[in-house]
Amino acid sequence: MSWTTAPAAEEITWTYTGLVGQSEWSQYFPDCGGTSQSPVDVVTTQTKYDPSLIPLTPLGYSQHGNKPFTLYNNGHTAVIDLPDWMGLGGLPWLFTAVQMHLHWGSGGPSHGGSEHTINGLSADAELHVVHYNSELYANMSTAMTQSDGLAVLGILIVTGEETNLAFNNILNYLSRIRHADQKVSIPAFDIQSLLPKDLGRYYRYNGSLTTPPCYQSVIWTLFNERVQISKAQLLKMETILYTSKVEDPDRMLLQDNYRATQPLNHRVVFASFTAALVFFSSAGEVTAIVIGVMCGCVGLAVIIRFIVKTIRSTSSWDVLPSNRPAPMSRMKGPEKAKEKKQDMALNSTPKAEKKEEPSPSPQTEP
Repeated sequence: MSWTTAPAAEEITWTYTGLVGQSEWSQYFPDCGGTSQSPVDVVTTQTKYDPSLIPLTPLGYSQHGNKPFTLYNNGHTAVIDLPDWMGLGGLPWLFTAVQMHLHWGSGGPSHGGSEHTINGLSADAELHVVHYNSELYANMSTAMTQSDGLAVLGILIVTGEETNLAFNNILNYLSRIRHADQKVSIPAFDIQSLLPKDLGRYYRYNGSLTTPPCYQSVIWTLFNERVQISKAQLLKMETILYTSKVEDPDRMLLQDNYRATQPLNHRVVFASFTAALVFFSSAGEVTAIVIGVMCGCVGLAVIIRFIVKTIRSTSSWDVLPSNRPAPMSRMKGPEKAKEKKQDMALNSTPKAEKKEEPSPSPQTEP
């Protein structure tokens, strides 16, 4: 998360690499060395389910009106100022929107660029939407130094084949703010179209601004569902802007503007959804898993049915009457011959009786 600091802090020009790079921030901005810093790596097996985390409600995000937005290059990222009628519900207090900005990398898809990571894996970029606690504090400047002062939405961005038209509302105008301190008015658009569709599944933790002065004042919401843009859109994000001003003799591309993940220390990352769905980033993945489980159950049922049928068939053969005579005790010669004659007589009797049975006379149906 990026924010323009107070004049005293502005005298120090910080960067992501170099003389006042990330490893030196805490020397000039003490809060950057705090124990509740952002971003963090979310290890899904260590998150704690919190049933009280309800879906967030964007307020006025789609009601942008006719007044244009201001897009500008602050030397660290591209920022859009948001009107104060936009807000955020679903938190303990009402939060009013202030601005949004992006973080990205430099190597194209699958080379990192997001600030937050999940299970050690980076996304290609990250969008932050910044709000301040307008229920408790008069303005952003006051709120940003308080532990409950800010609420930031983190949206992880990945690349795919399809163009995300919502992001073109920003990316199409980057060429007009190529240098630091340049700004341009752009047509207002639906901010909610930038967010994932599922606003109910997210991670929540207490952290900080991800740029100096790194105030530990942010209630972070990191959505589980990623937003997708095209490879061409990511390339535009990574290669158009400069950190240098228009009058500077040397042009430096604005790339890799993301902070390394920070230790969690004593903090717990809460999840608004149960662990059973932690690893699925989209409804499509959940559907695929459900179908796979159902197919597995059907296959198992077929196998069990076959085994049961085989067992029953075997049992039926075991109970069939045998034509072999039961074992008899040893007999002497004359007695054995006599017994054999009796058996022959018994076996021939049914056949004779069957021949003597008169066949029934044919009858006519009434």
